[in-house]
Amino acid sequence: MNAAPALVGYTAAVGVVAPRLLLRSRWPHRAPALAAAVWHALAVSFSISAALTAASLALPTEHLHAGLVGLLHNCGLSTDGAEPDPVLADRLAAGIPAAIGLALVATFSFHVVRAHRQRSQHREALDLVGRHSARLCATVLPYDTPAAYCLPGRRPRIVISDAAVRHLTSEQLDAVLEHEQAHIAGRHHLVLAAVEAFHSLFRWVPLARHAREQTALLLEMIADDRALRSHSQEVLATAMYEMAAARTPKGALAAGGPNALIRLKRILGPRKAPHPVLWGSVALSAMTVPLLPLLVACPPGLG
Repeated sequence: MNAAPALVGYTAAVGVVAPRLLLRSRWPHRAPALAAAVWHALAVSFSISAALTAASLALPTEHLHAGLVGLLHNCGLSTDGAEPDPVLADRLAAGIPAAIGLALVATFSFHVVRAHRQRSQHREALDLVGRHSARLCATVLPYDTPAAYCLPGRRPRIVISDAAVRHLTSEQLDAVLEHEQAHIAGRHHLVLAAVEAFHSLFRWVPLARHAREQTALLLEMIADDRALRSHSQEVLATAMYEMAAARTPKGALAAGGPNALIRLKRILGPRKAPHPVLWGSVALSAMTVPLLPLLVACPPGLG
């Protein structure tokens, strides 16, 4: 029995149906960290399923659950000392999934390196026009619009405009700085690079488009929640409102931005944590979803 039809159906469900269901749910904005994990789990599951589907279509008469011996054979290796003589289908079955994995790794590395280069260039410009503030532990930039953003990475830096220093209160400034510190501490730039890599490879899949958009929004909500631990909703919301029109340089993460209105409604609205049962079930699903393609390809009891 070949698993290709089941894998095709599962891949389509994860790539098209799952993101629609997730977008219609209300709980993601109440648990943004968990929701971001779910989006990434779906992306991993789709990638594995697509690779297994390609292998299954290349080997229409073989099982994918042949084990290590079958994997070694497909890779052109022999376990009995004989010279391997794999057919074209064998090579495709091993080569296509490997190509998908290598493409994801290469694309992720590309986005990480490109963002690092952009941040390095921006740091050089900041050294020329900005000034370091020991009180704020940030670089103050001459700019007429209130703005704040961070340059994450090995040499993280928080940048805030002098207009923000003039217009925001000290408590609002502290909330903004706490927001940016959350981005740096959480290494959110790597999370964004991962979804960018997935989108670059599968841009025609709805899951890739929505995962990129929603992850960017959810990471901002995670940083908002970090700031709300020590500051009131009104303080953070006012600071975000002042900086909503600010532009963010490439490779940076900002407290304002185009999704500020959605975050403002969330901050000022009623805050209700998801039920522990819902939280636990979703967390369990996020951990098991990447393994589901393997179960579809190799259902228990088949040999």
